[in-house]
Amino acid sequence: MHLFWHRRDLRIPDNRGLARAAADDTTLPVAVVDPDFRERLGTRQRAFLLRGLRRLRARYRELGSELLVREGTPAAVLDDIAAKYDADRVYYNRHYRPHRRERQRQVDEALSTEAVTDLTLVDPAALAPRYPSHSQFYNDWQAVAKPTPAAAPDSEALAEVTDDTTIPEVEADIELPEAGHAAARARYDQFLADGIETYNDTRDEMAAAVDQPVGAVSRLSPYIAAGMIGVRELWADATERYDAASSDSERRNIEKFRYELSWREQNYHLLYNNPALPTENYKEIPNPIAWRNDPEAFAAWKRGETGYPLVDAGMRQLDQEGYIHNRPRQNVASFLTKHLLVDWREGADYFAEKLVDHDPANNSANWQWIASTGTDTVDVRIFDPVAQMAKYDDDAVYVKEYVPELRGVAAGKVVDWPTLSTAERQELAPEYDEPIVDRNAAYERAQRVFEEALGKR
Repeated sequence: MHLFWHRRDLRIPDNRGLARAAADDTTLPVAVVDPDFRERLGTRQRAFLLRGLRRLRARYRELGSELLVREGTPAAVLDDIAAKYDADRVYYNRHYRPHRRERQRQVDEALSTEAVTDLTLVDPAALAPRYPSHSQFYNDWQAVAKPTPAAAPDSEALAEVTDDTTIPEVEADIELPEAGHAAARARYDQFLADGIETYNDTRDEMAAAVDQPVGAVSRLSPYIAAGMIGVRELWADATERYDAASSDSERRNIEKFRYELSWREQNYHLLYNNPALPTENYKEIPNPIAWRNDPEAFAAWKRGETGYPLVDAGMRQLDQEGYIHNRPRQNVASFLTKHLLVDWREGADYFAEKLVDHDPANNSANWQWIASTGTDTVDVRIFDPVAQMAKYDDDAVYVKEYVPELRGVAAGKVVDWPTLSTAERQELAPEYDEPIVDRNAAYERAQRVFEEALGKR
């Protein structure tokens, strides 16, 4: 008998490690709730993952098998189960976060194991260890053949055992998406039907994101982060749609969705080759960055009370939904690290606490990209939240959805809010916040601080 160790791969279809385990012997699925990881997951995501575990166990039971769920250190738990069921090997899918690597090492030392590349389309080890830009990474990555989705094992390949161990429950402070592969598949089918053929054209339209949240974008990120849907499944279906597209416009839009998956691939490539990515600057910066780390400014940013409407709407969406649309997500991160000069690690930690779709590679790599400490080829990139709102939410549909204090204000005035006089702001919406920093002064200060850090002044 084999054991398959489920981790953040909470699905049966397109699970390469599970398929490998079940290919030549009866396989018993196991999940270990590791107390040490409770501190590393936000309550919202932990609740979502545990719901996913329950859905996964229910599916195994439908197949006449069982998902053994135990609490403890993986090496000790798996060793006990292997002894009890006379299992000769443990299969698992590789993960790249340092703490998960350490758990893998401990399991490898205690048991006979086989690790499988499942988290990414392309094994990070198959590519060069470092790339100067995403385009160069993409060229090499694109040249590697992408595997097809792994077949789900037959029910006969799964161990016929029963177990009544209770899976822990955690209450979240928000409404969570429905968990599990079936929910992920339904979400993806909706996007394939209603959004992928216009994805490039609508992904940054904030009004469309409010009116049609699944369609303008996929909203698959919680499921991808939790491993409730496999990346090969995503790639295969998008590629099938691309090949069947009837126009250049459809192909361009579908290709953009596939291209966005390559950013996730690069982020995991970065984490694989740079285990300190979540805590240390990726880029070698000759001088210290003069972070201000003002606790009051940081607190205002977290509350969505900066007086910058697009930033505040993004942070309030995060608070209410555990999710932020990508465009305001970039803006809130830039505002924190540039306009407020708060260390990117503070923002990354807060996202890890609040996001249902928190992903260790994406979170670290994207925060570093925004903070000009990562892979961005532009030395100092600063998002102007006023100009960004004028371009992507000029009718203030998105902002007014999450900032009710501004619903009675004309859209143009909402866009220009940080540049209006104090008297005009007080007249238009006295209950909404004054800007906590001057738009131009903060922009110029950020430019100066980062140029000094880079030795350009």
